[in-house]
Amino acid sequence: MSISHHPSDLLLAEFAANAMDEANAFVVAAHIAMCPQCRRALMQFECLGGALLEETPAAEFDPARRARALAAIDAELPMIAPARARRRPPVGVDGILDLYSAGRWRWTGPGIYWRPIDLPRENGTRAFMLKAEPGTQLFNHHHTGTELTLVLKGAFSHELGHFGVGDIEEADSGVAHTPVVDDGLECICLVAMQGDIRLEGWLGRLMQPFVRF
Repeated sequence: MSISHHPSDLLLAEFAANAMDEANAFVVAAHIAMCPQCRRALMQFECLGGALLEETPAAEFDPARRARALAAIDAELPMIAPARARRRPPVGVDGILDLYSAGRWRWTGPGIYWRPIDLPRENGTRAFMLKAEPGTQLFNHHHTGTELTLVLKGAFSHELGHFGVGDIEEADSGVAHTPVVDDGLECICLVAMQGDIRLEGWLGRLMQPFVRF
């Protein structure tokens, strides 16, 4: 497997700092599980973060505030621990997908299906799987927010390049594209999306009410 498209340094830094919402962290963790290059980069970001923390001057801390903070941490640990575990890359993508339950596949367009993934929505960002039959051309569209797409099976192409297994694409409101699935193999992707997609053209506007992610 040859991976050509990786998360930006900004995304990896946010992931290393646990400063990323759950849906995007889920997709980035899946990529890291597939990509030795990004695993090494993640270790470098974590080492850098540790070094910066060690150089931070100590500050006086009110004992009462300390007690309240520790009590809050104890109360939150049962909820925080699973989330942090999900942000660490387990062995293989299957290990990541097993951490969440997923709904059934649902039709959303000709040759296109989606499957919701049960995890918290933060800032309107949700995660789902997208499946398209071989040779399917998706509608030309743009986004009202951000989108991370990781290829788990098959491949697709659009105006910005070709994306195969392990490749990750970052898109935002400034990107418009028309993905086309390669012939011969269905394409399955893992997606984190904030906002919605807007279909272009008269046919896209006709299909817009049926597009639900």
